[in-house]
Amino acid sequence: MKRGTTLFLKIAVVLIGIPVLALCIFLLPQIASEASKAAGRGWEFAYVVNSILLVMYISVIPFYFALYQTFNLLSFIDKNQAFSELSVRALKKIKYCAITISGLYVVALPFVFIMAEIDDAPGVVIIGMIPIFASMVIAVFAAVLQRLLKEAIDIKEENDLIV
Repeated sequence: MKRGTTLFLKIAVVLIGIPVLALCIFLLPQIASEASKAAGRGWEFAYVVNSILLVMYISVIPFYFALYQTFNLLSFIDKNQAFSELSVRALKKIKYCAITISGLYVVALPFVFIMAEIDDAPGVVIIGMIPIFASMVIAVFAAVLQRLLKEAIDIKEENDLIV
């Protein structure tokens, strides 16, 4: 395969990472600042906001690791190593990152529920479930791709032994 055929996808991976980085640098600290100001005025539920923000910051680590593994997977495809054990390992790491992100947001869901009770906004709980289900979809998709790729590699090895 020609080098650079996955260039569009590599650019998309980088473009996915930029808004998340901007969110972590600009928006989340501003939210934390407002929560701490509210705590100074006697709002006793600032810990809820700070707990949710902490989970969001922690979830960025597996998110960027998964993006890095995706970038590696695209590089393997460029180098004609798509059907290799390296690709299977990259998909496995992506799957574990997605499961980790989902688990982190499951931990944050009670805080989201408390926040919804405070603001009397039950739709916030549904919004809080979106990252859980989105990352689980990614985990299932990566697991299916991992299994299919492993089976394809096994079939390829069998054919190489026959010929």
